[in-house]
Amino acid sequence: MFYEPEKRDLSLLPHDPFKAIVAPRPIGWITSMNAKGDVNLAPYSFFNGVNSRPNLVMFASEGRKDSVAFIEETGEFVCNLATYDLREAMNDTAAPLPRGVNEMVRAGLAPAPSRIVKPPRVAASPCALECKMTQIVPMLTLDGEPADCHVVFGQVVGVHIDDRFIVDGLLDTAAMAPIARCGYDQYAVVTSVFAMQRPTR
Repeated sequence: MFYEPEKRDLSLLPHDPFKAIVAPRPIGWITSMNAKGDVNLAPYSFFNGVNSRPNLVMFASEGRKDSVAFIEETGEFVCNLATYDLREAMNDTAAPLPRGVNEMVRAGLAPAPSRIVKPPRVAASPCALECKMTQIVPMLTLDGEPADCHVVFGQVVGVHIDDRFIVDGLLDTAAMAPIARCGYDQYAVVTSVFAMQRPTR
């Protein structure tokens, strides 16, 4: 099968498979705060690390949502690791609530203070990345038209890790059981990993 994205046969593919192809995608569970002190917590599946030295992350928002507005206002955010144990709470924070409503409270999540940035982190999350925004890039289509997609880049300035998941100096990813977004309403969970050595030549 081949199709052009805007011309797919809806009788064969009634739902766009794009997100099922680009999968699984890590979830950026983003805490942000505006200048008034309102807290927002929202999951973004267009999220990833983009550089290691320095540690840089990004997430993309389809539409200019509260996370983008708050980060643009204050320049700070936290990426909390979404895990299998926290899956229901993570999903609850995806609800379209009015601006100023704290999703942490709605989902029954306790906040924990960050060390360097003002937005709190999710206390129950085994890892959190405190970030300062470096840039927000509005995306364009091939025609140069606004795509109503905003990519937020940030530099990690602080890292929180639950010591239970550090084994022989390495972070045990599988033990944390992070979840990732697939297509449609599907998710995946990491419960096992395997190793391969990168070729040297």
